[in-house]
Amino acid sequence: MTTDLITTAEPEAGVAPTPGARQVWRRLRARKAALAAAAVLGLLVLLALAAPLLAALEGQDPNAYHDALVDSARGGVPLGDLGGVSAEHWLGVEPGTGRDLFVRLLYGARVSLLVAIGATLVQVLVGVGLGLGAALGNRFVESVLTHVTDVMVAMPLLVFAIALMAVVPPDFPRPVLLVIAIGLLQWGGMARLVRAQTLGLVKLDFVAAARLTGASTWRVARRELLPSLAAPVITYAVVLLPANIVLEASMSFLGVGVKPPTPSWGQMLSTATTWFRADPAYVLLPALLLFVTTLAFTVLGDGVRTALDPREASRLGVGRSRRKARTSGAGGAA
Repeated sequence: MTTDLITTAEPEAGVAPTPGARQVWRRLRARKAALAAAAVLGLLVLLALAAPLLAALEGQDPNAYHDALVDSARGGVPLGDLGGVSAEHWLGVEPGTGRDLFVRLLYGARVSLLVAIGATLVQVLVGVGLGLGAALGNRFVESVLTHVTDVMVAMPLLVFAIALMAVVPPDFPRPVLLVIAIGLLQWGGMARLVRAQTLGLVKLDFVAAARLTGASTWRVARRELLPSLAAPVITYAVVLLPANIVLEASMSFLGVGVKPPTPSWGQMLSTATTWFRADPAYVLLPALLLFVTTLAFTVLGDGVRTALDPREASRLGVGRSRRKARTSGAGGAA
């Protein structure tokens, strides 16, 4: 699975210098939607980190079965209203098992966020390294790395993930395995982005001046190119995060991701497909969390992109800008 927001245009000769952290923060602070998205993500991360404390506060264990809380005569439907919501189980219980749904959602957030962030870091490290190598290497190195990148972009992740899950020992931690699988099989988009940006940057005067002083290729890449690549790399990394969350959920939904009893939003959705009529809350809660997390990352990524490069218009605010333009135009005509 790859994203469509891959910037391949080369930087123009008059490209502005990379803005500083204070300038980026000032621009980002002016975007209320991005700040709201960051607050939502911060709250989700805080809840995920505090999962053991919140589980202890509720007095529940994520893997403890409660057979008395489900109706065996009806196939395991939770007893009580709203999926068994009570003072002891704040969001009800899981159908069939009676496990506490609130605690499992918290621990599922830990798995989903861990896999998404870890896989994104692997994609950034591998993609930036190979993208720079393809742009700065000789013709042979460039040809090899470019063809390898093309193969990785076209590679069907799910097929190789299934093969990888089959050969890896079953006791190997599945979240770590998902990080490795997604990160090492989905870095092609980042490598293409870095290569395209680097090919444009090497034509600019400050890179030529650094080479004239006798700086090595590594020094030029480290001191001149990487700071200029920070903006597109950070922007694309923020775009990759929601894609990786959905990818982890999809793999767990298809049974090649996290295995029980470890909770995961995708795994919960997979088991919830048989309960959507009898217990809609069991389907809606993980689906809502997945939707909110993906939306928050998308809005934050759009805000970071426009903060790093104010010449770019917000893709999420185009309609609003056009309405404002039409409104002001109608007012001026009147």
